[in-house]
Amino acid sequence: MAAALHGARVVSIDDLRRLARARLPRVVFDYLDGGAGGERTLRENVRVFDDVTFLPRGGVSHAQVDLSCTVVGQRFAVPFLLAPIGSSRLMWPCAEVHAARAAGDAGTGYILSTLSGCTLESVRAATRGPAWYQLYLVGGRSVAEAAITRAQAAGYGALVVTVDTPVAGHRERDVRNGIPALLSRRPLTMLPHLWSLLARPRWLRDVLLDGGLMQFPNVVLPDGPMPYASVGEALAASTVTWEDLRWIRACWQGPVLVKGILTPEDARRAVDAGADGVIVSNHGGRQLDGVSSALRALGPVVAAAGARCEVLMDGGIRRGSDIVKAFALGARAVLVGRAYAYGMSAAGHAGVARAIDLLREDVARTLRLLGVGRVEDVARSYVSVPQDWP
Repeated sequence: MAAALHGARVVSIDDLRRLARARLPRVVFDYLDGGAGGERTLRENVRVFDDVTFLPRGGVSHAQVDLSCTVVGQRFAVPFLLAPIGSSRLMWPCAEVHAARAAGDAGTGYILSTLSGCTLESVRAATRGPAWYQLYLVGGRSVAEAAITRAQAAGYGALVVTVDTPVAGHRERDVRNGIPALLSRRPLTMLPHLWSLLARPRWLRDVLLDGGLMQFPNVVLPDGPMPYASVGEALAASTVTWEDLRWIRACWQGPVLVKGILTPEDARRAVDAGADGVIVSNHGGRQLDGVSSALRALGPVVAAAGARCEVLMDGGIRRGSDIVKAFALGARAVLVGRAYAYGMSAAGHAGVARAIDLLREDVARTLRLLGVGRVEDVARSYVSVPQDWP
C-alpha cells in the first residue's frame, strides 16, 4: 500500500479521500467527512479558496524555497500542523500514535485531541517533533487539570483550548447512519445498523484487534476513563467560558492558543484572557452550520489581533496552494485535519505521510511559481480577493 500511495493512484488529497471511503464503513467515513445541518459551511470552507486568486511575480527564480515557519516560538519545517481529530482510532488502529510519528518525521507538529483513544504519554513518545494538547473541559475542571498536569509532564509544547462546542453540532449523516443506536450498546437497537460495519470485514477486524469500541484514556473520571458513548453529553456539560480560559492560563506553564474564533471581538477577548494565539476555525463545518468560512473570517481576526497574538486557521485545506493563500491573508500557520485523516483512514502511517508529502510539495511548487523564496514572505500583495470581503 505504501508504494501504491506514491504512484498514479494518489496525486491529490481527493485520491486519499476516495481510498478512505472504500476502506471505511459508511458510518465511520461519514463521521469523518460530514458536517452539521445542511453542510453549507462544510462546502464553503473548501469552495472559498476559489475566490482568492494569485498575483505571481514573473522573471523570478528560486531553486530552493523555505517552507519553515515559527509559531509561539516553536519552529516547524512546513507551514502546517496536524489538527486534533477525536475518535481517530475508529479510522485506523492506534491512529494518534501513527499520525504523531508521521508529523515528527516531517518536522512538524501534531495536536492531540482530548477525545483520543491513545494515552497522551504514548502519543508524545511517538514523535520527534513538537506535540500540542487540545483541551475540552469534559468531566469538569478537576479532570481537565489532571490531563493538563499529565500533558505538561509528558512534554507537550502548547495547549489548544477549543471554545466552539457548547453542544455538539447536529450532524445529520451521523443520525441517518445510526450512530446513536450503535452507541446505545443495546443489541436490538444496534442490530439494524450493524450491516454497515459487517460490510467492511477488514476494518472490523482491525478495530476489534485494537480493543473494539474505545474509551478515552485522557479523560479519567472518578470511575475510570470516560466511555465512548458519553461524548455528546460530556461536551454539553463542558462549555469553556472566558473565565475558564483565565483559569486554564494559570494552570498551564506554556503557550495557550484558543481554537474556534470567527470574529474580531472574540479574538480580542481571547487575548485579554491570556491567549498567546488564536485559531480561526468553524470546527470544520461540524458545529454551527451557516457561519463564515474560516478563510473569509481570517483577515478581520488578523486585523483585530494585531501584534498582540499570533493567528492560525483551519478549515477546507486540501492543497498546498490553499495554505499559501491563508498565509497571504495573514495566517502564521494552518492546521490540516481531514486532509491527513483521509490518508490515515486509507493506509495508516503511510497515508498520513503521503498527505503531508502532497501538501509540502504543492506549497513548494506554488511558492516557486508565485516568485517567493520563503513562505513567511507571502503577503497580501500576492493575492486578489473579492471586493465585498472585509
